[in-house]
Amino acid sequence: MIQTRSLSKQFGAVHAVDGIDLDVREGDVYGFLGANGSGKTTTVRMLLGLVLATSGDIELLGESMPSSGRSVLPQVGALVEGPAASPHLSGRANLATFDSAGARSRRRGRDARITEVLEQVGLDASDRRPVRTYSLGMHQRLGLALALLRRPRLLVLDEPTNGLDPQGIREIRKLLLDLNASGTTIFLSSHLLAEIEKMCTRVGVLDRGRLVLQEQLDTLQVPTGRVVVHTPDGALAAEILGRLVESVDDGRLIVEGNDAVEVNALLVGRGVRVSEIGPLRISLEDVVLQATESS
Repeated sequence: MIQTRSLSKQFGAVHAVDGIDLDVREGDVYGFLGANGSGKTTTVRMLLGLVLATSGDIELLGESMPSSGRSVLPQVGALVEGPAASPHLSGRANLATFDSAGARSRRRGRDARITEVLEQVGLDASDRRPVRTYSLGMHQRLGLALALLRRPRLLVLDEPTNGLDPQGIREIRKLLLDLNASGTTIFLSSHLLAEIEKMCTRVGVLDRGRLVLQEQLDTLQVPTGRVVVHTPDGALAAEILGRLVESVDDGRLIVEGNDAVEVNALLVGRGVRVSEIGPLRISLEDVVLQATESS
């Protein structure tokens, strides 16, 4: 769905993006990670033809970009650095204006599609207020609605949950996972590692313009040889397990060993209430730190 070869962008003497080879496959939820200033947004803008690369090649949906933009971009939904909306129009009117533009505009069924995407992103389909009265979170939801309006095969999103409260973040996460389950490939640029960890199947890490890691998430998050236990009876569990316990933090115990079944049987047999137990895996935060520190 997205492939780049030696993709680079220079601004004067600054290498904002330095020879990266992205590989985003059909069906992926691909998390594109990196610190502020690492080159993520510049990369996204090059993928969409908003900025021309200094060197290298880009393919979207198997077609060369930006030369095939007229045929490719109608199949791509994008949200980059917030939505561009007319402030004096309502959200619904903005969507109608956007949908009426372009060679593949379809008037038939437009109202129903607009209602559908507004409801998908959690905006009131009957709201006629101008967009200038929207909160930051509402602006982000409108941007997602714009990206979804033409039912794209590929979604390219740059910080899509910016300005949303925790409930809004959960709602957007569920929406994106549902879209992916129905066949939409998602390329998600974000600094929210916890959200990426809950959603993504594959990650790429950008550091100072270079792609320092690209891999399936489950391959990276290998077991650590420890078991993590969640229990409201933390003190009792720690007493039973004794020296096997490496740490206790508010009902969360890290225990030496690989056999979660054995640990669970021991605790439950002694009357400990275990709410969750399983192998402790390397966190995405640790993966990113290791990749950037060693680059």
